[in-house]
Amino acid sequence: MQNIDPAATALVLISAALVFIMTPGLAFFYGGLVRRKNVLSIMMQSFISMGIVTIIWVFGGFSLAFGKSLGGIIGDLRYFALNGVGFDPGVVAGVTQKIPFLAYFIFQEMFAIITPALITGAFADRVTFKSYMIFLVFWSILVYLPLAHWTWGGGWLAKLGVVDFAGGIVVHMSAGYAALASVFIVGKRKLLPKEKVLPHNITYVALGAGLLWFGWFGFNGGSALAANGLASIAFVNTDISASLAMVTWLLISWTQEGRPSMTGAMTGAVAGLVSITPAAGYVQPWAAAVIGVITGFVCYGAIQLRAKWGWDDALDVWACHGVGGTLGTILVGVFAASAVNGVSGLIEGNVRQFGIQLLAALIVIVYAFGVTWLILKIQNRFMPIRVPDEVEVRGLDEGEFGEDAYTL
Repeated sequence: MQNIDPAATALVLISAALVFIMTPGLAFFYGGLVRRKNVLSIMMQSFISMGIVTIIWVFGGFSLAFGKSLGGIIGDLRYFALNGVGFDPGVVAGVTQKIPFLAYFIFQEMFAIITPALITGAFADRVTFKSYMIFLVFWSILVYLPLAHWTWGGGWLAKLGVVDFAGGIVVHMSAGYAALASVFIVGKRKLLPKEKVLPHNITYVALGAGLLWFGWFGFNGGSALAANGLASIAFVNTDISASLAMVTWLLISWTQEGRPSMTGAMTGAVAGLVSITPAAGYVQPWAAAVIGVITGFVCYGAIQLRAKWGWDDALDVWACHGVGGTLGTILVGVFAASAVNGVSGLIEGNVRQFGIQLLAALIVIVYAFGVTWLILKIQNRFMPIRVPDEVEVRGLDEGEFGEDAYTL
C-alpha cells in the first residue's frame, strides 16, 4: 500500500458507515410519514436499494461513474467487478487519492444506494414492488451514474467548473426532480371518503430524522476525503444549516398553523441538510446559517405551492430534495469563499461561478426529470406501475407482502 494516509482512510471508512445508516434512517422517516397500511412497503423500498444498487455498483456502476472518461459523458469499464480497485490509492478525475481505492469505492456506494430510495416518498402508497425494483435498476444506470460522472468523475460538468461538495446535484436534485416526474406518470393516490393521509407514527419520523442527521455528518464531512480542516468545516456547516432550517421551519409553521409541529421541525431539519450538502465544503459557517434560514422559507413555500397545484408528491420529495438541492447548488455560487476550498462566489466578485452553478442546476433539472419521465412512461407500457385499486385501498403491506407492521 503506497502513499496511504491512515487518518484519512479512517475518516472515509467511518463516514461510509455513517452514510450507510442513512438508508435505514430514511426507511424509518418515510415509514412514519405514510399510513399504517403501507409502512412495510415504503421501508422495503429503501432496504432493497441496499442490495440491488450494491450489485450494480460492483458490476460496472462504480466504473461507469469513476472510470476513465469517455468524452466527458460516462466512464469506461476498467473497474468492472472491482478489477483494479484494491489497497492502493485510486485516481479520480485526474487526482491521486490518499486512501485505498476500496475505501473510496464503498464510500461512494453508499451515496448511490440512498439516492433512488429518496424518490420513493413521492409515489408512496401506490407503486408495485416489482415495478419499483425494475425502475431502480434503470434509473441508477441512466440517471445516477451519468450525473455522478459528469460532476465527480471528471465529466463535462466538472470540466465546466461546476462544484458539488457532497451531492446537491448528484443526489438531491437528481432524486427530487425524478420524484416530480414520477408524480405526473404514476398519478394521484386513491382515497376512501374522508380518508386522511396524516403520518401514522411521528416517533418513527423523529427516529428517522435523527439517523439521517447523524449520518449526514459522514455524508458531508467524509466528502473532504481527509481528516483536516475542510472536513471540520463541512461537519460544522452541516449542523448549523440543519439547525437554522429546523428552527425557521418550526416558527413559520407555528405562525401559519397556530401550533408547533414535530413533523414540520423534522422536515425543516432534513431540508437544511439537503441545501448545505453541495456547499458544505465551500462556505464559511455564517453562510451556512444564512443558507439554513433561506431554506426554511423556500422549501416550506415549495410545499405550499405543491399543495396549491395539486401535485400528489406524498412525502414532499420535490420540495425538500429537489428545491433544497437546487437552492444549495445555486447558493454555492453566491457564498463560496476561496479561503475555505479555493472556490469563490458572487460575494467575492466571481460572477462566472454563480452563472456556472445556475446553468448546471437547469441542466440537471431537465435531465433528471426528462429521463425519469421516459423510464416510467416506457416501463408502464410493458407492465402496470401502479398496484390494482383494491390493493391500494387495502394497503400494500397486506396486498403485496401479506404482512402487517403491527401484529401484536
